[in-house]
Amino acid sequence: MGVVLRSLVFVGVFYVWSAALSILFLPLLACPRRWTSAVFTFWAHGVILFLRLICAIKVEFRGLPRPPAGRALVAAKHQCMFDVFAQFAWLQDCCFVMRKELMAIPFFGWYARKARMIVVDREGGADALRRLVRDARDRLGEPRQLVIFPEGHRGEPGQTGRYLPGVAGLYRELGLPIHPVATNSGVHWPAHGFIRKPGTIVFEYLEPIPPGLKRADFMQRLEGEIEAASNALLEL
Repeated sequence: MGVVLRSLVFVGVFYVWSAALSILFLPLLACPRRWTSAVFTFWAHGVILFLRLICAIKVEFRGLPRPPAGRALVAAKHQCMFDVFAQFAWLQDCCFVMRKELMAIPFFGWYARKARMIVVDREGGADALRRLVRDARDRLGEPRQLVIFPEGHRGEPGQTGRYLPGVAGLYRELGLPIHPVATNSGVHWPAHGFIRKPGTIVFEYLEPIPPGLKRADFMQRLEGEIEAASNALLEL
């Protein structure tokens, strides 16, 4: 089966799988939040399985001996929408910083709200940053892993986007180490189009950056480490 046909089959299976779970588990929206988080985990493992069986794409977690657990702050490279799905597969109880526009998507927005994701308004300026920090503190009242994409949007493999101030605000105000994550996901799951290219998608968790760095030093280190490691993964 050629790459195009495999990709078409995967896209069909992906949407059927997503729609079926969205409808089947609707009653969980009336149950405790952790039940909804478990659905996201189950969904993510299914997507990873279909990638391997249909598209010959393996997905690997690399870097630390184990994923961050408990209260943790994660800053991940963002090349495609799979970067979101994948984190549910190995983080115990994660929440994401996400654009408010995504909350308008039927089913997805409902589950995201129930899972208590953090919603940001990109045009909100200083007020949006204050709300981001406030909501992050609230979510981390539980032992959750907060995931943010510092660039705020998907970028092409090998391309460095502008690292936005939200991640620096969280790093400063929460006083937690931050776990950088590199990836080559966009090589095999491009940001645009339906083609899924065989190979290995890697999510590499780098050594955490300790709290307390000055803002400029922190941003330089975060960007430098994520970009260098992500570019190295492009050579696989």
